[in-house]
Parts: sequence; structure tokens; C-alpha cells
Amino acid sequence: MSSAPIESLLLIAGNGVYPRLLAESARRQGVKRIVTFAFRHETDRAITSLSDTVHWIYIGQLEAMLTAMQATGIHQAVMAGQITPTHLFSVRLDSRARSLLKPLAIRNAETIFGAVADELASIGIRLIPASSFMEAFMPAAGILTHRPPSPDEQSDMDFGFRIAKATSALDIGQTVVVKQGTVVAVEAFEGTDQAIRRARKLAGPGTVVIKVAKPGHDMRFDIPVIGRRTLITLRKAQVRALAFEAGRAILLERDAVVQEANRMDLCLAALSPAKTEPST
Repeated sequence: MSSAPIESLLLIAGNGVYPRLLAESARRQGVKRIVTFAFRHETDRAITSLSDTVHWIYIGQLEAMLTAMQATGIHQAVMAGQITPTHLFSVRLDSRARSLLKPLAIRNAETIFGAVADELASIGIRLIPASSFMEAFMPAAGILTHRPPSPDEQSDMDFGFRIAKATSALDIGQTVVVKQGTVVAVEAFEGTDQAIRRARKLAGPGTVVIKVAKPGHDMRFDIPVIGRRTLITLRKAQVRALAFEAGRAILLERDAVVQEANRMDLCLAALSPAKTEPST
């Protein structure tokens, strides 16, 4: 965020509670006007109560979105919330979206949303970090739950953290699932929840899940997010521990998530990269 306070904000809202929590936090921090661009069949309609105006569009309607954004006169935008991965292959793109995607040899969150950010910049709109207004939702290093990791779980966390950093650097995915020193699953296009379910089928209960931001991660989009929906998947998969990168992941509804993790006897840990390096 710039040093000047933001009074008006364009919110590009995906699914889940993240857009709502960001809008609430932005209001508390002095944002007076929020114009939201919400996606049909994705965005929760609860966002309307926190927005001055909501434009409902279909995924792929880039021209309509940019035209409406420019008309607002607002010069800062933020992205919050995910888009269901399978929708990205079934969506009908307008001509501007097709033109945006055509030159991209590699299509992932960074390249696609980076191209969108460039389109926004071309009409005088700056895309600010998705972590803006969300600092209170980004835990520092430490154990968040009552139960600390066992020595074996800590070993899997440290190992998995290094693997996840390597795979995310290759633009494969942010999440890995480890059990007893073995990489069971690596997240790809299917998303975190599906990777966890796949690991359960392969290795049974007792896995450790690690989620990180890629090295040099562009914090304007695709920040690692953990919420109550994540915990539902972890419970069904009988995961023993979840680790994520301290200060570079958003923990939605923290109190509720930690309470539920304690009920599950799940270890929830925010890891510092320096502490995951192997001893020499």
C-alpha cells in the first residue's frame, strides 16, 4: 500500500469469506467507498452489504469490467478470494480477455493476474497487494494450537516446507503433503483441497500439510489462504498437522479456525523459513 490513505477502493471479489473480511477491515481502516466486481456463480452475495456498488459479471468479461472500473474514477484495486479452478477452462472469454491470454506461453496465477494488473495499469488503476488491510490475519511464527508438533511431525514440516518452496518456484503449486519423510502429494491445478484428498487416498491418515508462498511471490494475488473450509478437508482426510509460512499466509476467521483445530487435535503452525533449514 502507498503511504497516502486509501479512501476509495475497487474490490475484485472471488469466492469464500476472504472478500468480505477484507472489505470489513478496509472499512475499519478508513476506506469510505468500495466498488465491488463480483463473479456470478462464485462470489458470496453477502458482499453487497459492504459495498457502495456491486457490478455482477461473468468470469471472462474483461472488457466490461475494465470499462466499468475506469468509469468509477477510483485508482486502487485489490483482488480477494479464489475462482473455482475448473471454471477457468469452461469460461467464455470476451475479445479483450482472449487478447490478454493469447501471448502467454505459460498460464498460471502469476502470469494471468499479472497480465490483468498490466491492463489495469493501462487505464490508470494500480493493483495493490492482496494482503492490504489484512495484516491482522497474517500470523507471525509460532504454534497456534494447544498441541505442538511431535518430533516426527516437525521433521515432516521442515522437510515439506523446503519441498513446497521448490515446487512453488517451478509454478507447480503452493502445497505439499508429507508422511514420514515421503512426499505423498504436490498441489497442481486441482487446488489445495483436492491435493489433500488425493494424499488421503494414497497414504491414509496421519499426513502433514505444508502451504507456502513461492520465492519472490507477487503479493498482489494468489496469497496462500487458510480458513474453515480448509479445516473441513483436513478433518475428513485425518491430517495431523498443518504448517504455513509466517507472515506470508492469510488465516481467515482465526479464532474459529484455532478453536476447531484444537477440537480436532490438529497442530497448526506458522513457520519461519530460517528455522526450516537443515542443520549442518
